[in-house]
Amino acid sequence: MPRYEVTIEKDACDGIFACLTRDPRFVEGEDGLATIDPGADPVYDCEGEVTDTTERVVATFDDDRIGEAQQAAAACPTDAIIVEEVGE
Repeated sequence: MPRYEVTIEKDACDGIFACLTRDPRFVEGEDGLATIDPGADPVYDCEGEVTDTTERVVATFDDDRIGEAQQAAAACPTDAIIVEEVGE
């Protein structure tokens, strides 16, 4: 399974939430922008590490759901989401 990072650049996010319909790990944060909650998926148990700063949200996953994250990134009209495979 690939290890990958999902980054949301907060300055680029407009809270349109097209990502939420592609991957249930994306949720609306308290600030009205998209964020990531590994436990938000009602179907799959998911574990991930999430770092949330004033500039960005970065989540690291080690599972087979990179395709869902890539679909969420592709759906973002402001290109605020980046999905990258990372090494161990």
